[in-house]
Amino acid sequence: MKIEILGTGCPKCKTLTNLVGQVVAENNIEAIVSKVEDIKTIMSYGVMSTPALAIDGKIVIYGRVPSIDELKKVIITNKSSAKCDSGESSNCSCSGGCC
Repeated sequence: MKIEILGTGCPKCKTLTNLVGQVVAENNIEAIVSKVEDIKTIMSYGVMSTPALAIDGKIVIYGRVPSIDELKKVIITNKSSAKCDSGESSNCSCSGGCC
């Protein structure tokens, strides 16, 4: 799972980054978490209001900092749906996330 926090470094972006790290750590979620601060890259996602959260390239939250419970639900739901038809994780060799 690839989790990206999109934002230029404002306090809300930093809060979202910290919350994502907390949810990932507390729930033993295997994820690559990165911060995207380049405005052109952020705009390429179609995001006009930050902070935003992208999971596996899809924007799932934008323009606000979610509660920890909402964030946990979003991340765990996306983790569960990131399974291949063969039952393997989304780290399989196919590019579509589904084998």
